[in-house]
Amino acid sequence: MEALKMEEELLMIPGPVPVLPRILEAMSKPMIYHRGDEFGAMYEEIVESLKGIFQTRNDLFVLSGSGTCAMEAAIGNLLGNETGIVCMANGKFGDRFKEIADRYKADAVTPVNVEWGSSIELEAVKEALENCANPKVITMVHNETSTGILNPAKEVGKLAKKHDAVFVLDCITSIGGDEVSVDELGADIAIVGSQKCLGAPPGMSAISVSEHAWDLMRDNKKRPYYMDLIAYKKNLEKKQTPYTPALPLFFALKEALAVIKEEGIEKRIERHRMLAKMVRDAVINLGLSLFPRLNEISDYSNTVTAINIPFANGITDEQLRGGMRKRGVIVAGGQGKLKGKIFRIATMGNITEKEVLRTVEALEEVLVKK
Repeated sequence: MEALKMEEELLMIPGPVPVLPRILEAMSKPMIYHRGDEFGAMYEEIVESLKGIFQTRNDLFVLSGSGTCAMEAAIGNLLGNETGIVCMANGKFGDRFKEIADRYKADAVTPVNVEWGSSIELEAVKEALENCANPKVITMVHNETSTGILNPAKEVGKLAKKHDAVFVLDCITSIGGDEVSVDELGADIAIVGSQKCLGAPPGMSAISVSEHAWDLMRDNKKRPYYMDLIAYKKNLEKKQTPYTPALPLFFALKEALAVIKEEGIEKRIERHRMLAKMVRDAVINLGLSLFPRLNEISDYSNTVTAINIPFANGITDEQLRGGMRKRGVIVAGGQGKLKGKIFRIATMGNITEKEVLRTVEALEEVLVKK
């Protein structure tokens, strides 16, 4: 795999990730006719490649918009009249699903709120599905990067099927970096973001849609305009997007998918797993503690590690992350209610052992100096 070009600052945050030079160079290609055969062939190739990575037979589309765009596309297309929705949240992005749903159908949202960093309890999900009026949709974030936890997608998928609900799964930070078989997980809608494990620049997302989800969407007469997935489905038959695609980002995504193919998706997932373990082992050896609190059906994220700030050492979030940045390494802080309490080290995309070692060395220097 092509090596990353080391810049003055190394991004070790959960997106955007460092981008390989060949992917950046792809963005500088001349513009092409976006309704011509060349674009059609590229779009078809991208879709087929992503279907393989998603491990799905469902329809799949690429959106000129970030992961949140795809989250809103899913909710906006599904929530019609008399549609109840259950939203699980044990972190910032689970909360985001609920916030989007509130905009479209506030009176029909049944939340399953879990303390950030704690595991989702299946009994709470069952109870929410039973208490929700006409539960047609259930949402969950697979890999919650705000807390560093991997949520139980397969188990929730079974519950969704039992209640005949459309299962919407945010895989924005897991597809391409963890074992995600969309069809086996029972995800009717799955989402990925370009700037995460796929290693491409930000600004694009992809969304897969099952026939079960299409049935509910067709009944919704107030679907979004720009993100109308039925319009995307009709245009895909012509190998086109319904509206002007972000051509430079399509060029970059195509090249990023070529990088994944060359590495091999199994090897890529194993590399992500190995690097995440490398980070976890290193921070524990430095006397730090991991943030998430797991149960038997949850796991640590394969793509980002959340770590408690060691206040007992007399160090603050600003001192820790600021000190690392002075050494050329940028790591993420806590979000929302976790701001100032945790920091996060991501191992997404085309990161290698070299970048992880540089990050750990910077962290150790800051802790020792303090």
